Amino acid sequence: MLDAALAAQLQTHLEKLTQPIELVTSLDDSPKSTELRELLDQIAGLSPKIEVLVADDDDRRPSFLIRRSGTDVEVRFAGIPMGHEFTSLVLALLQVGGHPSTASPELVDQIMGLEGEHHFETYFSLTCQNCPDVVQALNLMSILNPNIHHTAIDGALFQDEVDERKVLAVPSVFRNGEPFEQGRMSLEQIVAKLDSGAEERVAAELADKAPYEVLVVGGGPAGAASAIYAARKGIRTGVAAERFGGQVLDTMAIENFVSVSYTEGPRLAASLEQHVHQYDVDVMNLQRATKLIPAEEPGGYVTVELANGATLSSRTVVLSTGARWRSMNVPGEDEYRNKGVTYCPHCDGPLFKDKRVAVIGGGNSGAEAAIDLAGVVKHVTLIEFDAQLRADEVLQAKLRSLPNVDTVVSALTTEVVGDGEQVTGLIYEDRTSGDKHTVDLEGVFVQIGLLPNTEWLEGTIELSPRGEIVIDDRGATSIPGVFAAGDVTTVPYKQIVIAMGAGATAALSAFDHLIRTPAPAQPDAEREPAVV
Repeated sequence: MLDAALAAQLQTHLEKLTQPIELVTSLDDSPKSTELRELLDQIAGLSPKIEVLVADDDDRRPSFLIRRSGTDVEVRFAGIPMGHEFTSLVLALLQVGGHPSTASPELVDQIMGLEGEHHFETYFSLTCQNCPDVVQALNLMSILNPNIHHTAIDGALFQDEVDERKVLAVPSVFRNGEPFEQGRMSLEQIVAKLDSGAEERVAAELADKAPYEVLVVGGGPAGAASAIYAARKGIRTGVAAERFGGQVLDTMAIENFVSVSYTEGPRLAASLEQHVHQYDVDVMNLQRATKLIPAEEPGGYVTVELANGATLSSRTVVLSTGARWRSMNVPGEDEYRNKGVTYCPHCDGPLFKDKRVAVIGGGNSGAEAAIDLAGVVKHVTLIEFDAQLRADEVLQAKLRSLPNVDTVVSALTTEVVGDGEQVTGLIYEDRTSGDKHTVDLEGVFVQIGLLPNTEWLEGTIELSPRGEIVIDDRGATSIPGVFAAGDVTTVPYKQIVIAMGAGATAALSAFDHLIRTPAPAQPDAEREPAVV
């Protein structure tokens, strides 16, 4: 299954094993079981520390355990972890085999100290770029803490189980048989959810932070660029981000990032974070800003309040909170979110195999979603508000060639309907005749653009009618000392490369503001002096 280049690369990784491991299989006569056995035999042939054993002790087949020989240290995969989950497989092999993770010592100690018995099951799809973070986090936790157990399940191979549990979005995590969480989560987020006292401890730590010279709010491409450019000036720089990487984490393929012919969002986000950590930047992840308080005097400290109650202060602030998928804002959408209403065709498409779905939005994103889904689902109805599709002609031509795709234009979606547990259809209004139509289906994929994350700034800073932060050519906002960059602003063309350039501009403008403005007195005498 592994080509020569990938096998050679894996063999190099497996040289890091310090403990012998066993690949314990549960198989049947299906082609997928045969395929899994071939993969595991190939992996075992790459290292003398790996052997394959047959147990057939698990009801899910094909499945296998990765177990440290002679111990209870183990993780289980139900399915064949290739695609986006191949990295999860490699990390599981290494970590069960004794190679340490890159998690901080503090986080490792926190995981090892978690109490209670936790049996986790994660449903993933091989095309989901969000799933590996969750799978890898829970695998690591099960390796570090004997009270934590984890099985990663390919939903496409266990469709009956997915249907029974009504899993309509991935990653979907169950804990002790009950729903735990859906969607991308980092290791820190999962641990914080299990550790009830974590938020209070973090808030107390943040409250003791000394003021910054530049505080970046947001950790996407614009925020990362701002942090790097500010830190290179030798000034005290902090980043408060709800999730480092931002919306890039939700991006599948990136083919227009200059000098890089192809990459994927999670890989780019990891590179951004790694680059930021090469500098003296105080990164505060999992922190959502809720309020911006301008300085009381020229050159004074701007304050940012966080959701956990802590406050951060800085002489300058760069706002780079990005954007999120736009919702339809119709009855039933929120009720059936992750119960048939979804926003990621790559992640959730495999869960709708042989089902009828709709795609809302006729731009490039909507057309691409419909084309991708057409190869998996039974039928796609593409619904567009305008009188014609807005997608590029090459995409429209592809849509017209697909026999299981219908396109409806001049249509306003008015309601998502369901049976209380999952989506059963949607209603749209013909904008020409005013007639209402019902489409019977099981899934609705919303692809209608982005909304800037600025609700927390309303009434504080100048926003455009679209809710974007108004900036000038230097990234300056209506508040002295506050700059902004990226998709959250009025900058045209929301692209990664443009966001990075705008982030650099904002940081350089913040530095220029600092050197031209006298430093104020410290806002808190007990805090350490800021570096100028």
